This record gives sequence, C-alpha cells and structure tokens, in this order.
Amino acid sequence: MTRPITIVDVFAERAFAGNPVAVVHDADDLDEAAMLAVTRWFDLSETTFLLPPSVPEADYRVRIFTPFGELPFAGHPTLGTCRAWLQAGGRPRAGAKVVQECAAGLVTVRVAGAALAFEAPPLLRGGPVAEGTVADLASVLRLPREAIVDAAWADNGPGWVALLLASAEEVLALDPARDHVHPVFVGVIGPYGGAGDSAYEVRAFFSDQHGALREDPVTGSFNASAAQWMLAAGRVAAPFTATQGRRVGRDGRVRIEVDASGGVWVGGRAQVIVAGAMMSDEGVVG
Repeated sequence: MTRPITIVDVFAERAFAGNPVAVVHDADDLDEAAMLAVTRWFDLSETTFLLPPSVPEADYRVRIFTPFGELPFAGHPTLGTCRAWLQAGGRPRAGAKVVQECAAGLVTVRVAGAALAFEAPPLLRGGPVAEGTVADLASVLRLPREAIVDAAWADNGPGWVALLLASAEEVLALDPARDHVHPVFVGVIGPYGGAGDSAYEVRAFFSDQHGALREDPVTGSFNASAAQWMLAAGRVAAPFTATQGRRVGRDGRVRIEVDASGGVWVGGRAQVIVAGAMMSDEGVVG
C-alpha cells in the first residue's frame, strides 16, 4: 500500500539548514516494530507517525521514534509533525493553537505563518547532577572538569543533562569521543559576548543504538529544558535566540519566549521539503 509522507526542515531560516524529520501519515496499522524499522531505514535523528487522537482535547496523536527506540517527547519532531499535519489539511480546533498528543501528554503548538512554537513541557527530572556523572561527561566531551561552569538535569523526555561552559567559542571547539560504554544524552551551552543575534551556542550529543556518539543538528527538546534551567537560574532573560548546528554544517535558530503566565515557548521556522508517499511498506506491515 501507499501512505503519505512529509519531510520537514525545522529551526532554520533557509531550506536544508535545520534538522529534518520524516512524518509518516495514516500510521494506524503500523505497530512499534514496524515504526522502528521505518525509522532506522530513514536514519534521521527522529521519524514520527501520525495517528488519530485518543482524547477529545487533542488535534492529533503522534509517536516519536529515534533509531534506538521511542521517545515520550521531542522538540523538532513536534514542530515538524505539526507542520506536516497542517500541510495535509489539518485544521486546529483552537484557531492559531494546535494541541498535540504524545506519550508525554498534551503539548500546545502556536502557529504564526511559517513559524511554529511549542510550550515547553515540565521537566521529568531537574536539579543537580552527581559529580561522578559530570566528571564522566567531561571525559566523553574531552574537557577538563574545571571547564564546566555549571550542570543540571534537564530531562523532558530524552534524558538530557545540561552543561554550561564559559563561552560559545568553547562549545564550538568541542571534539567529543566517538563512542561511550554508557548511553549519553548531553547538551552543552555557551554564551556569546557582545550584541550579536544569538545569546547562546548549543550543541547536543546522544548515543545511537550501536553506542556511537552522534551530534544532533538542532534540538528542540534540549533547547526547551536548557532555557527553563537558565531562566530559572537568572543566567539569561527572554526573549532570546540560541544557535545550533554550525559544527555539522547547519544554521539552526531557536527562539525562546516567555508568556505572561511564565510559560516558556520554543519556536522557529518549519518548512516542508518533501511531500509524497511511501510506495510500499511490505516487510513491515502484514
């Protein structure tokens, strides 16, 4: 059978400069094993699968997969899935706001033309990181321990630990190990000095299903949780823009805003690059 598929470039002002996500529509008949097989074939950081909502408050339901398994929430797949759903004719019940259902619960997405923004979900885990874990991550990143200014759990689904360095230049200079014996989900932040258009440079590293360390081009989930941490600590004032992806040939731009009730919103452009169909999923279905 055929089923629609959309590939969306997220968090970039121009095409092919952000983080792509593949969105598989009409995925009701795909089980978890099939979704994982399709995700591994695409070999993107995430692939998502659109399904009808299971609660009346939601506009659609999505399952989010990496090549090593399902995530309860992820940022750029949220914006990319929303854009694909809208492109396919989806009409939100709440006007300019879309309500996405995922394993982490309901996530609100604001729509403003080409730009989308999601409200950062509550952290599943925050607070201090054990010194042994910080030292281990410093070793993975091939950093002296004293180069890490601060550290915190910033887990909103994937399991991120956030590390703050003294400058954006130190973040860009990182040359981490190629693999690690334990799974790694670490994001690194460094401030820019002066009056440029970016407040922080961000890089995010994660272990794939083989234990190899990979760099994510632009990471909505980590930017969300890192912003919550940095804002709460008084290290930054909203609104601001973070940049990510320069070491892997991308130019990601993530806009952080805070609304009147204190909600943190994470936004950027989401542009459809490919709209077509999977011509066959023989071998994963039926």
